[in-house]
Amino acid sequence: MSSDDDMPLARANGHLSAEKISESEDREMDIDSDIPLKPAPLSIRNGPINDDDSPLVNGHGKRKSRSSAGHVNYHESDGEGGRSTKRQRKVVVDDSDSDVPIKSKARLPPAADETAVAEDSDDDVPLNQKLVNKRKSIDKAAEKDAKNLSKAKRPTPKKAIKDESDDDKPLSGAKSRKRVVNGINGKSKSNGVKHEDSDSDTPMLKKAKAAPKTKAKPEQKPTGKKPPAKKAKKEQSEDPADAEDDEEEEYRWWDQAKSDDSVKWQTLEHNGVLFPPEYEPLPKNVKLVYNGTPVNLSVEAEEVAGFFGAMLNSTHNVENPVFQKNFFNDFKDVLKRTGGAKDRQGSKVDIKDFSKLDFQQIFEYYQGKSESKKARSKEEKAAEKAEKDELEGPYMYCKWDGRKEKVGNFRVEPPGLFRGRGEHPKTGKVKLRVMPEQVTINIGKDAQVPRPPEGHKWKAVQHDNKATWLAMWQENINGAYKYVMLGAQSTVKGQADLKKFEKARELKKHITKIRKDYERDLKAESMADRQRATAVYLIDRFALRAGNEKDAENEAETVGCCSLKFEHVTLREPNTVIFDFLGKDSIRFYDEVTVDRQVFKNLRVFKKSPKKEGDDIFDRLTTSQLNKHLSSYMPGLTAKVFRTYNASYTMQRLLNEVKNEERTVAEQIKVYNDCNREVAILCNHKRTVGAAHEAQMEKLADRIKGLKYQVWRNKQMMLDLDSKLKKKKGAAFFELDPDLDEAWILEHQNFLVEEQRTKIQKKFEKDNQKLQEAGDKPLPEKELKERLKDADELAKKFKKENKSKKVEAEGKAPTVEKIEGNVKKIEERIRTVELQAADRDGNKEVALGTSKINYIDPRLTVVFANKFNVPIEKFFSKTLREKFHWAIKSVGDDDSWQF
Repeated sequence: MSSDDDMPLARANGHLSAEKISESEDREMDIDSDIPLKPAPLSIRNGPINDDDSPLVNGHGKRKSRSSAGHVNYHESDGEGGRSTKRQRKVVVDDSDSDVPIKSKARLPPAADETAVAEDSDDDVPLNQKLVNKRKSIDKAAEKDAKNLSKAKRPTPKKAIKDESDDDKPLSGAKSRKRVVNGINGKSKSNGVKHEDSDSDTPMLKKAKAAPKTKAKPEQKPTGKKPPAKKAKKEQSEDPADAEDDEEEEYRWWDQAKSDDSVKWQTLEHNGVLFPPEYEPLPKNVKLVYNGTPVNLSVEAEEVAGFFGAMLNSTHNVENPVFQKNFFNDFKDVLKRTGGAKDRQGSKVDIKDFSKLDFQQIFEYYQGKSESKKARSKEEKAAEKAEKDELEGPYMYCKWDGRKEKVGNFRVEPPGLFRGRGEHPKTGKVKLRVMPEQVTINIGKDAQVPRPPEGHKWKAVQHDNKATWLAMWQENINGAYKYVMLGAQSTVKGQADLKKFEKARELKKHITKIRKDYERDLKAESMADRQRATAVYLIDRFALRAGNEKDAENEAETVGCCSLKFEHVTLREPNTVIFDFLGKDSIRFYDEVTVDRQVFKNLRVFKKSPKKEGDDIFDRLTTSQLNKHLSSYMPGLTAKVFRTYNASYTMQRLLNEVKNEERTVAEQIKVYNDCNREVAILCNHKRTVGAAHEAQMEKLADRIKGLKYQVWRNKQMMLDLDSKLKKKKGAAFFELDPDLDEAWILEHQNFLVEEQRTKIQKKFEKDNQKLQEAGDKPLPEKELKERLKDADELAKKFKKENKSKKVEAEGKAPTVEKIEGNVKKIEERIRTVELQAADRDGNKEVALGTSKINYIDPRLTVVFANKFNVPIEKFFSKTLREKFHWAIKSVGDDDSWQF
């Protein structure tokens, strides 16, 4: 008879691993390999894939074909039968925010040594080995820091009182407390409510804390923080709406003592949401055509037909069979519900074949509207913008505890066709119009409830001050809840960001203990302990998600360690692991990594026969159990905290190594980006090369050549003024740059002439427009011809220079000194553009934005800007400066703050 203790920790999907790993089984998995171990841990490739003929192994040591790795399951419940669809993936990972599928390219993703920052020293050491060595040195520094932090906390040993908030001692130290669940962690997964630290879009109705209020320990404050009265160097605000608030009235929430943040607000006022305009029916002469017959449709069916017809130029959608099928099914349902289609005589037309539908008339109508919109005059555009601003104005801001805060997404999404990312199985389905009756409003008790549109009412009005959303509704495609939240620059979002980075800073105290524990348990006899240790290793070293985590922005369930299936992991001797599965947004996740030999051996054990496709790899581990284990070290510790910690700590160590040398601003920016790039590589933030990258690089190369041509012309002008300079400076000083040849020069000269013609014509048109606006007579065409003579003169000048091989000095009273000064300025511009080109080319396969925006503590960027006198605008766009306003202000002028 079995007890609960004998049961597996997790429900198995298919075959179940043994409870214990015997010594003989352990030895059996450790097959000797003639191939030397590769440097580990390191992500080798991340992105799209192609077939690979290298020898692969599964759990029982036999060679395995690559075919299974090319097939990824997309589990999609149909709601009734619970069936899942299985589709072969042909999509590559891309960092763009496009909602459309991306066609794969038949090539391997970027390798780590292709994206690494080049180094001058240790040229005989492979780049992959350098990256591993760098990671190991950072790990040693982390261990040292953890010890120092532990010592700093030790001077006041008071064991008489047990402090629940004592984060310095991992709770897992004692065996009896090893499996204790953190009070919040266990339940939040089951009821769908997320942890408060994620500031998720989920309603926070059940987030009330049971723990009593305790005095918060003093946090590590920036050492050089200036008092609020001090004026910062940077501009105070770039948002005109905030001009009324001067600095003394700024709400410096980051300076205030920490308190119970389960209550998010005391008073809340807002104006609800802005609904999209009503549908405007097509003109009577524009029809959907079926099998050659124009048909009349109800307004609702016509609108749905218009969704498809308007996007005929988006071939990757409308030619997608899944998109067509889903659209046609929904379209037929609308027809059935609204009386179907009829011809001009009123006879019913049975639409049952998608291929007989002709949307051309609808497409041409919407294309015409689009062209008309583009052709509007400046005045018309300004008038429409003013009208739009007036309409949106009341919804853009809310009053949150009496403060004016910007609302993020106050517009209700208009109806249309769902596209999805990757090969989403629901692409093409109709997104229905959201009605007020579906919308719940969250507002203060004493505030005036916003009025719904005429003839409608809200679904509900509530006054939940533990929630940060203002309105919510459920969309019809995936049944997901959509929320109206405050903008990224709001106090609430800033507090969530600060909390996220402070939690990552807290992990510094525990990281050494965690790593020692999982390295020990990688060889544990218990299968559950070994699986858990392997999962934590993968999370820490390769930024894998735990599995079934909710992505706060997209509300999508993601595959991670705990939900990996047999077919998601391919093993290649001696220590390479290939992960290949669908991640968030239905985008294929591909990562080829090298791991420590013990981890490789463990994965072979977890895949051992009789396991096959569909079986769980970590069958004795669930996400809740993993998070429960992590929270035993530190309250609120989850997989995502490791990603933030590793990126921020690595960036801190790299920035500490940067020497304070004389550099231009462009050189300082490149130094920062090199550090950011190394973080992205070490923390696995890679991307595919954008389609426009080559064109951008060619444009930069042409720009550099054009500047070099200017340098050469100016030097020839110096010779024109003083021919003796050739002897003084040497002939090499005046030689043409080897990158420039005669054919390119002729082409560039033609370009310069045509560029001048274009500028003259545009200036002429602008002058005429101003005269017309003032009611004056426009300039005659002969004036344009007169102006264009300047371009003709330039063409003649170039022709003469090419023939004589001499360049006459230009400008008013030219001197050798003036022209030499020009040469130096142009050469400085060349260096700047060359740095930009090298930086852009180095970043082509590395997602710097992912690291900088989501994982690197923004205070590190502010400190770098302060230390090396680089304007913060060079690192953060206006949007990011607003989002990280708290970081800029809290650090102030300090250049010594440490993560």
